[in-house]
Amino acid sequence: MNGKRVTTLFLTVSVSILLIFSVKCRYDIADKSQKESNLLKIVTTTTMLTDLVYQLCGDSVELTGLMGAGVDPHLYKPTEGDVFKIFYADIIFYNGLRLEGRLDDLFAKMKLRGINTIAVADALSANDLISLDNTNTNFDPHIWFSINNWKSIAWFVSQVIIESDKKNEYYYLQRLHNYLQQLDSLDKYNREKLSDIPLSRRVLITAHDAFGYFGKEWDIEVIGLQGINTVSEIGARDVRRLADFIVKRQIPAIFTETSVSDRNIRALREAVRSRDFEVTADGTLFSDALGAPGSIEGTYIGMYRHNVTTIWQALK
Repeated sequence: MNGKRVTTLFLTVSVSILLIFSVKCRYDIADKSQKESNLLKIVTTTTMLTDLVYQLCGDSVELTGLMGAGVDPHLYKPTEGDVFKIFYADIIFYNGLRLEGRLDDLFAKMKLRGINTIAVADALSANDLISLDNTNTNFDPHIWFSINNWKSIAWFVSQVIIESDKKNEYYYLQRLHNYLQQLDSLDKYNREKLSDIPLSRRVLITAHDAFGYFGKEWDIEVIGLQGINTVSEIGARDVRRLADFIVKRQIPAIFTETSVSDRNIRALREAVRSRDFEVTADGTLFSDALGAPGSIEGTYIGMYRHNVTTIWQALK
């Protein structure tokens, strides 16, 4: 073997050893840091759940949210980084009801590993849910738009956390009590604003059908251009049908959503305009994700209040 081939072989082996060593170090260091931390490690999927756990726990847990502002959970795919975070979690909270469909297999594997993997929809009974096909097996996953549901979920999540961290039980119960009071105040605000909307205008037109629980709770008819899942496609016939409805009912507003493309809503506006009717009001609603961290809309209560204010101003 000549000197050039020996040198090449040596460099190849050396690089391979370095790569293996770097990967091993990455997991060894992460494993060491995980073991050294005494805080409960909680992973959440949606921004609503991340905010909920923070409201209930503050900085007393190590909280990791997988999804950020404007992220559509229907379409979200897990990354290598997600798997890494989930692998070391003590508790995983996810919405359930197939909202995070592309994460279902991963969560099933985590359950087999013994990680406490919780669908918060389990806090609710069938009577609390909106059935999509009257079979009691397929439900609308947008459960956070019912404040009553959210109160039940807050209590449920708090109990799961307390079971894993009993020494801080009093602290968690105090935060739960405070949060439930804030939700009561939000409920009062919503009731005052939405009661001002005349019966003939109590129709909410949105990009996709995410506001069913909102409509049920506040007696507002809700029509989404897309279905429950943003993966579903719409056709020209759907746009024409809804445009005819808007003109017939003289609906004054159409709403876009922060986590859904406005392409279909723009097509709907054009279809309405072509029928010699002009929508005089509009607005942007938060549906499947909260606003940017640090903003008012970056919390569940701020998001809900923004939506109610926007709807009230457009339809009153």
